[in-house]
Amino acid sequence: MGLLQFLKSQFLCHLIMCYVFLVSGLIVNLIQICTLPLWLVSKQLARKINIRLAYCIASQMVAALEWWSGTECTLYTDPKSYPLYGKENAIVVLNHSFEIDFLCGWTFCERFGVLGSSKVLAKKELAYVPVIGWMWYFLEIVFCKRKWEEDRTTVAQSLQKLRDYPENYWFLLYCEGTRFTPKKHQFSMQVAESKGLPKLKYHLLPRTKGFYVTVQNLRGTAAAIYDSTLNFRNSEVPTLLGILNGKKYHADLYVRRIPLESVPEDEAECAAWLHKLYQEKDGFQEQYAQTGRFPGPIVSPPRRPWSLINWLFWSCVVLYPLGLLIAQLLSSGAVLTIAAAVVVCSAVSMGMRWMIGQTEIDKSSNYGIKAAALNNN
Repeated sequence: MGLLQFLKSQFLCHLIMCYVFLVSGLIVNLIQICTLPLWLVSKQLARKINIRLAYCIASQMVAALEWWSGTECTLYTDPKSYPLYGKENAIVVLNHSFEIDFLCGWTFCERFGVLGSSKVLAKKELAYVPVIGWMWYFLEIVFCKRKWEEDRTTVAQSLQKLRDYPENYWFLLYCEGTRFTPKKHQFSMQVAESKGLPKLKYHLLPRTKGFYVTVQNLRGTAAAIYDSTLNFRNSEVPTLLGILNGKKYHADLYVRRIPLESVPEDEAECAAWLHKLYQEKDGFQEQYAQTGRFPGPIVSPPRRPWSLINWLFWSCVVLYPLGLLIAQLLSSGAVLTIAAAVVVCSAVSMGMRWMIGQTEIDKSSNYGIKAAALNNN
């Protein structure tokens, strides 16, 4: 282990990174709250400001992946589609198998210049998570309760609000509804068998209703579906804690651009189209398992420096006063004050660990199991 890698694995480095992220994130959240009156005057200006503010938070996590851990992200795609990425609104359909799959998605959003504006269909509970969840609220992220009777209307209304969004965005959909685990896969394939649907080896059965509502409400706004299939070389099992420890991973992403008009407008036909799409995605994963690569050429965009510059900026902003405070505490010799500072630092660390824990596979929800036990769309 080299000296740099040793330093990356140390708790003090983790504490500093957590402190910068949480404190800068809360500062950004506070600024976002201050933009509320602006929404009444100019909604589009408020949106543009919040896109930049959201970038200040999200790009710190991208910087951790790209610059801290040095993770390599390789893109397989059609060179003819490549010039369109970042230049149009799109619905991204991504497999949900890894703890950091969302972070790899953010990385490509960053490389194509749509990180600050991109959206996701997320569970309602995430709206209450400080920093990320509060940021998403001001980005007009579409939240759902996973109760379809309520979600059908609220999701459609939220999507309709995005029709006049001032900048290009990618809307991320995890059509499987929850992260892949062997137990969830077993239940999902039981549903597939009961419905006479082809079984999948690497995915859960896609949930078609959310996909259909998204497509219908973004027709005329989004130009294409980006069918995205992610995997990691050498059977790596990436984690956020691994990223924090500076561990390097190798991600491969295969993206197919499918014009949105090719998706059927009839709900039953749209559901059949999505099932066929996932059978094809399963085939891509099988090819990857056998050959170690996806089909098509590699046309990966280079990483940009802006995420690193943003992280360095916020580090200076929040660490300088912290350094002055620590120096003052040490010089004063006040035992109680120093003890209070230690408690605050510990709370920051525990808070960050809790946020990371929400992404861990073994702590993921039982949504897929519960849904499969009842029915699957």
